[in-house]
Amino acid sequence: MSLPDRVELCDVGPRDGFQYEDRFIPTNLKVEIITALADAGLPRIQATSFVHPEWVPQMKDAEAVCARLPAREDVTYDGLVLNREGLERAHAAGLSHVDLSIATHDEHSRNNANRTVEKAVAQAEDMVHEARAHGLQVQMGFQTVFGYRAPGDTPLDQVVEMSRHFAERGVESISLADTTGLAHPRMIKDRVRAVRRGIGDTPLVLHLHDTRGLGLANVYAALQCGVDRFDTSLAGMGGCPFVEGATGNIPTEDTAYLLDELGIETGVDRSAVGDASLRIESFLDKTFPGKLHRLMQREGAVETAE
Repeated sequence: MSLPDRVELCDVGPRDGFQYEDRFIPTNLKVEIITALADAGLPRIQATSFVHPEWVPQMKDAEAVCARLPAREDVTYDGLVLNREGLERAHAAGLSHVDLSIATHDEHSRNNANRTVEKAVAQAEDMVHEARAHGLQVQMGFQTVFGYRAPGDTPLDQVVEMSRHFAERGVESISLADTTGLAHPRMIKDRVRAVRRGIGDTPLVLHLHDTRGLGLANVYAALQCGVDRFDTSLAGMGGCPFVEGATGNIPTEDTAYLLDELGIETGVDRSAVGDASLRIESFLDKTFPGKLHRLMQREGAVETAE
């Protein structure tokens, strides 16, 4: 069994994590957390999403956040866009990369976006074309790839065909999301291998949730299939406001720890990410599900006492 030598982590906490919070996180604190993640070695950070503030009030300052992002050659900032208006906003805000995201399960697409998967694909095609005309790199993301109501109830042949379709249109990468946290290691292997065969050399990203406690087990299964890009979130923040019961993303610190112990390079300073996690927990006065930052806090308290 051969595992990747290096893995790229993208922290989606400033978008996927923050959007889930009712208490508004001030723009300056968002930027400070993003800066801390960049300083911790995260090569890619999903900084915000360009959605209507009526639906996701936490993201109402998307342009202000982008205007204050530290310019760094070693970090890629991207933003989630769900429609053409969002795409235009992301372009005007100066981002070089955008994430598009559509459902692969028709019921979820109708419930979440009020359109069929077929219509979502058609709209996404237009958006990819428009984004490339603006000089933007596009990551094409697919939701509920591993199931919506039950594990595997999203047709695999549909996932493969959609992935192949957009890979042929020159997107920067294809992202498979376990939106509802239904995936398990065997399904990860089956679906990753099938999609790999369909997209050729196009990079593959996994966006995993830890709803049933299998997040890191699914990471390991994906590593065995050669996947070397994962979305993570500081402290395990996140979920999905449109999917009942969907809990946080796999924690950045915990994932980096697993990879470090496997001898896989990430370039991520777990301690620095942990400090950022503790800071956002303190502001929100709540505890997130990640383990490593909490362990580091306890170990630090013991050292101080000694």
